[in-house]
Amino acid sequence: MKNRYIDLIQQTYDFPQEDFDVKDSCLQFNGINLMDIIDQYGTPLKITYLPKISQQIQKAKRMFNVAMAKTDYKGSYTYCYCTKSSHFAFVMNEALKNDIHIETSSAYDLPIIRKLHQQGKIDKDVYVLCNGYKREGYQKDIVSLIQSGFTNVMPILDNKLELSYYEKALAGKTFKAGIRIASEEEPNFDIYTSRLGIRINDIVSYYKSAIKNNPGVKLKMLHFFINTGIRDTSYYWNELNKCIQVYCDLKKVCPELDSLDIGGGMPIRTKLDMDFDYQYMADEIIRQIKSVCQQRRVKEPNIFTEFGSFTVGESGAILYSVVDMKVQNDKEVWYLVDSSFITTLPDTWGIKQKFILLAVNGWKKEFWRVNLGGLTCDSDDYYNMESVKNRVFMPMYERGKPLYLGFFHTGAYQESIGGYGGIQHCLIPAPKHVLIDRNEDGELTTRLFAKEQSAKSMMKVLGY
Repeated sequence: MKNRYIDLIQQTYDFPQEDFDVKDSCLQFNGINLMDIIDQYGTPLKITYLPKISQQIQKAKRMFNVAMAKTDYKGSYTYCYCTKSSHFAFVMNEALKNDIHIETSSAYDLPIIRKLHQQGKIDKDVYVLCNGYKREGYQKDIVSLIQSGFTNVMPILDNKLELSYYEKALAGKTFKAGIRIASEEEPNFDIYTSRLGIRINDIVSYYKSAIKNNPGVKLKMLHFFINTGIRDTSYYWNELNKCIQVYCDLKKVCPELDSLDIGGGMPIRTKLDMDFDYQYMADEIIRQIKSVCQQRRVKEPNIFTEFGSFTVGESGAILYSVVDMKVQNDKEVWYLVDSSFITTLPDTWGIKQKFILLAVNGWKKEFWRVNLGGLTCDSDDYYNMESVKNRVFMPMYERGKPLYLGFFHTGAYQESIGGYGGIQHCLIPAPKHVLIDRNEDGELTTRLFAKEQSAKSMMKVLGY
């Protein structure tokens, strides 16, 4: 019986995988020797592998273009990046290399749009889909962008009262808009219907009463969003079908309507045994839309998707050192890491999100079951899920011999939820952040994006 860590992983999963391999008993992530990165920068350390962002965008474009070719779909496909997943400039700059468009969630996104245009990163014909509930500041910025010549800034109406602001502020100027459908939540959700959007049964009557005879407004898009994302479940297909049906109803009274936004992104890989057929899902989405439209004798819509986590999630990782081991009773072995999960991976603490967890070195050592603990004094600062079948197994730790581990595909939401640059739990500092890229020859390049947070910076925020 082989009981080395490498044997455990290879016997449990189909390994090596797309992003992961092992050489000389050390983990490789997208062809990156992680021990080289640790030797250069130390731990704890966040890394972002920028080429993965472009790879994900191109993957989605291929999937939907293939799906459309299979069914001779007449509409176009447009990829939008959902900025709320990560607003960082390095993410936007990489994503925009791939002819993408943008979806925003709040007023504070729109200065980013202006900055990107000033830098020559986007043109004024870029699609900017403005989602979310909009207070006056958000509405004012949308109007300002439209007045300054952005031709495809599109407020997605979240309620029946929102339109009146744009009508008054843009009097005499034609603008485009969309409507968000208030979808039903999953049966096990606390709420029956989403708080966002307009009730599905009210959409056609609302269009007839508020938009149809208004020459200044062109309703171009219907927006469909499922909170749990695109999944192969009866719930998802049922909600998609209802969306297509209301699109057809609306199209018959609204000739200028021509686009359907499939919100809620494709999932990212958060475990090594994830089984999700991305091409099948794209094929089935396009097939169902075309099928219903043919039955209803309606021209199939242009398809927009807004992928956030799918775009950036798999580019990220965080690396830790095991700084000590404690045996608390007969069954519980604790590895203490050199940071806090509450600081660095708040999703694991707040919503029990799982990520791919692997040892970085020591793959030829024997393994055993452990719990992982952070440095704070909070008993909730721990991680004990999904290394192998909901248990954490790691190589055995020997004092004086460094052992490193990493969480992978952590590139979405962690910095914004954790309060990047602000006060951290127990004042455990945010770690260094390193960006990894490849030059024209395919060689790896690294640069330090952010130093480890200093005590001085936190003291200043606290008013000392």
